[in-house]
Amino acid sequence: MAELFDVALSAHDHAFTKDELKAAVADCDVFVPTVTDEIDADVIAAAGERLKLIANFGAGVDHIDLAAARAKGIMVSNTPGVFTEDTADMTMALILSVPRRLAEGEKLMRSGQWAGWAPSAMLGHRVGGKLLGIIGMGRIGLAVARRARAFGLSIHYHNRRRLPEAIEEELGASYHASVDTLLRISDIVTLHCPHTAETHEMVSAARIGSMKPTAYLINTARGEIVDEKALIAALQTGRIAGAGLDVYTHEPAVDPALLALDNVVLLPHLGSATIEGREASGEKVIANIRAWCDGHRPQDQVLEGWA
Repeated sequence: MAELFDVALSAHDHAFTKDELKAAVADCDVFVPTVTDEIDADVIAAAGERLKLIANFGAGVDHIDLAAARAKGIMVSNTPGVFTEDTADMTMALILSVPRRLAEGEKLMRSGQWAGWAPSAMLGHRVGGKLLGIIGMGRIGLAVARRARAFGLSIHYHNRRRLPEAIEEELGASYHASVDTLLRISDIVTLHCPHTAETHEMVSAARIGSMKPTAYLINTARGEIVDEKALIAALQTGRIAGAGLDVYTHEPAVDPALLALDNVVLLPHLGSATIEGREASGEKVIANIRAWCDGHRPQDQVLEGWA
């Protein structure tokens, strides 16, 4: 970016404060935030007249007030697709690690208390033959389905639009128009939908309560899709068997009650954390900016309806 443009770069990983964000957008043509930078209506209102493009570093845009950006004539782009395989890999790792109690086993080894192999020690559940419910069958959901099928899981899914018949046949996937039905029948549920007003706490207390007591919930999407308090209660009481979480409602804060549970695998938002993925995301950001500078719409423009 520094070779192509006149840039002001942050050399640190910390999320900007609101004041820092307002200062940054006040005097630039293009602003490049990450998913931890909350670009709300107040920040957009503070933007100078020069700002015409927010080129997000990342696929998710739930941290950007898109309506406020549209109202001020600011275009928004993102970087979809570059983290698909990385996030699917991490999801599959959680699907395997939670039922087989890998995190518990690792803690036991480090504690020095392992007494050796025993017939009934650390028993988990096999993954093969279980019913996997995928909520959100976009790029990542499809990538997870392909991996999961190789492990012998039965693929069931819910999506806003049903997949073409050819893809369903390829994956052996069964469509469910109702999220409630999918949650009731699944042995493992994995979430791959964006966080929107419609999906906020979509996995509610009532829906968690409808799940099998032997079921596991995997979330590598956004923490706000799940009613976290209800999930904690269900895990504490054994209402469901376990969970694998890479995202949380109040990141970076994690509820202490989650930290105290043995039937949860907790990761620090690692879904997209590969060198290859971050480099590809950066390249997409630059390509979007170059297109805009050349008078074209960025390939990954988020908002529609521009004149």
